[in-house]
Amino acid sequence: MWERDAIVRQVEQRLQNMPEVKALYARSMLSTSSQLAPDVIGVLQFQFNDWFTRRTATDILEDFRERTRDIPGIELEFRKQEGGPAEGKPIELQVSSMNSDELNEYVDEIQRQMRALGGFADIEDDRSLPGIEWRLQVDREAAARFGTDVLSIGSAVRLVTNGLVLATYRPEDVRDEVDIAVRVPNNWRELDHLQRQTIHTPRGQVPLSEFVSLEPGDKTGSIVRVDGQRTITIKSDVAPGRRMDEVLRSLQAEMPEPPEGVSVRFAGENEDQQQAATFLTTAFLVAVGLMLLILVTQFNSLYQTFLILSAIVLSTAGVLLGLLVNGQSFGVVMVGMGIIALAGIVVNNNIILIDTFNQMKKEGKAAYEAALETGCLRLRPVLLTAVTTILGLMPMVLGVNVNLLEPSLGLGAPSTQWWTQLSSAIAGGLAFATLLTLLLTPALLVLGEKAGQRVRALFGRDS
Repeated sequence: MWERDAIVRQVEQRLQNMPEVKALYARSMLSTSSQLAPDVIGVLQFQFNDWFTRRTATDILEDFRERTRDIPGIELEFRKQEGGPAEGKPIELQVSSMNSDELNEYVDEIQRQMRALGGFADIEDDRSLPGIEWRLQVDREAAARFGTDVLSIGSAVRLVTNGLVLATYRPEDVRDEVDIAVRVPNNWRELDHLQRQTIHTPRGQVPLSEFVSLEPGDKTGSIVRVDGQRTITIKSDVAPGRRMDEVLRSLQAEMPEPPEGVSVRFAGENEDQQQAATFLTTAFLVAVGLMLLILVTQFNSLYQTFLILSAIVLSTAGVLLGLLVNGQSFGVVMVGMGIIALAGIVVNNNIILIDTFNQMKKEGKAAYEAALETGCLRLRPVLLTAVTTILGLMPMVLGVNVNLLEPSLGLGAPSTQWWTQLSSAIAGGLAFATLLTLLLTPALLVLGEKAGQRVRALFGRDS
């Protein structure tokens, strides 16, 4: 434990005096939790100064790597704090097989391929650390000849290893009982002394080596099984400047062929995104279906209904354009929510235009005249509605942070980054769809009327 703590302190001393570090908490450990790899010897947590007085977290972590790169004998992983519950690293591969030898070989092969491809950082797996454990084989016949049993032999062994519990004691200021154990001094806790350790028998003191043999073997830690098959999970971060979907596609294309009986499943954030995409797609289709049903009932026209819903297609193109202009990547959850929200917003403009057009048609105006007057009358309310909505979203699009408790104004605060994708998607989609709606909808209404007149004339009906 002291050796581990000395290494952790060495890292701590190199990083604690950096100007951006406000507080540092270090913890050395012998055993880890399920969220950490079994070879982790310590964890350091940093609290940085306010974001507007320091460099970005990415730059600071890169400086951390440079300062600790020459420390021998250890590997360091640096990770930024993430919102939501802790779920480990973003990339996870679950490799399963009934054959443990083939499983271990294939896991090593995948990790070699990941390092060769690049884009992956801090690759690890959940296999136990390699080591040796000693197994005690008791010769029961020899023990019986000396008049002893396995229970007595076990007590003698515990005296050298973990200690032999003699009694329990409960102090006055403690609720739980404390074990009173006895064991040999530290310099006696060796394999040679264990074999020389004597045990009292009816024939006198007899060394354990007379009926106990030591056999070395591979150390076995925890064994994880999924659906009855032994499973090893490979975990990895994404290298700075790379996207998770990009590196996963490259790995899937270059994945070595698994042996017979070995299966691979991609988990982690990739699995979460696929589940989110499935849910959002279903929600989008249900929303469009409900709008279709209501609009057909209201307008009694399939053409005008699909013309109204065409704004959703235009808004989706605007979403992608808005993300491109703002330099944002495509996030399944936030962009998907933005598209669903837009589906209910952008159709309102078409509903207003088409409803006004129908009213003017009832007044006896020609299709061209009705469309032209509709565009003129509804231009201001449609534009005002879109502009006010977009202006209301601009603080989130630009990442404006307003602190009312300590009056301050800044751009690009970490607290605003989560909402930038959503606001950029809605603002871009609404702006694009509004402009095209004002231009295309009146024209398509006139074309629809002319096409309807030709169809009615073709079938001999009066227009």
